[in-house]
Amino acid sequence: MDQKNNLQCSIREYQAEDKDAVISLFRNGILEHVYPAFFKTISHPDQIGVTLSISMAGYVLGGSSYFMALLFGGAWAGLIYYCCYEIYEGYRLSRMATDMADIQASFLDNPDNGFWVAKAEVNGNGVDEIGQDERDGSYGEVPHLIVSFAYRKKGLGSQLAHKVMEFCKDRGFSRVVLETSSPQTAANALYSKLGFIQTSYLIVREHWEV
Repeated sequence: MDQKNNLQCSIREYQAEDKDAVISLFRNGILEHVYPAFFKTISHPDQIGVTLSISMAGYVLGGSSYFMALLFGGAWAGLIYYCCYEIYEGYRLSRMATDMADIQASFLDNPDNGFWVAKAEVNGNGVDEIGQDERDGSYGEVPHLIVSFAYRKKGLGSQLAHKVMEFCKDRGFSRVVLETSSPQTAANALYSKLGFIQTSYLIVREHWEV
């Protein structure tokens, strides 16, 4: 039988005892995008040309040294990786200093906000937690939707997304807005499947059937 069909998942509101698991999941979920972002950047035709040029400069400056060519090219690749890391780590730290610093105050103390945790159990064991939250405003905003790597492709992301969309619909929001980065291919595919449409900077679900 398909493992996805064996998966049992309960979605409930965030509780104080979830904090350590949610913060760990948040950190891992954000930083896992570093390598895909690096690969996407370094494999771009323009970057390939720059990398080859820098490697050639190392070869020439090193007196026709292949080692220097590799060293210069590797240093450039390392710089790109560091920049990608700093982008995602900077985002993580900014969130940890703002809304994620106090989940109760940031999300649950306002009736128009929410933060949910899904607890999944596969074949009687192996539990994990998934964070999902929703913000205040004239439209619903989803700043974070993170599923633990071990429980992906089992429908948990869809269940959480439906939960937050139902929450927004009940509160009269006409649309739901969220923001992703291009390396998040799996997330973008999920949002497209759920009926979101992509704009220049945001993934937006334009209308609710209310």
